Amino acid sequence: MKNFGNKNFWILLLLLLSGIVLGGFIGSLASSVPFLSWLNFGQSFGLNDPLVLDLGVLIITFGLSIKSLLPA
Repeated sequence: MKNFGNKNFWILLLLLLSGIVLGGFIGSLASSVPFLSWLNFGQSFGLNDPLVLDLGVLIITFGLSIKSLLPA
């Protein structure tokens, strides 16, 4: 029972991240419905084009996009 608190932390983190992803997905689906368009409120920022590193035999692509709920 010593590490039970650590297990709860990882479960909570997993639930929070899955809730954020699921909420963003539902918000993007609801953006086309007029009375539910407020669910897609937010601002996105990050890299528009992914950064591509071509090493000849290996191509690595880096990308990051964050959607903020703060008004612009």
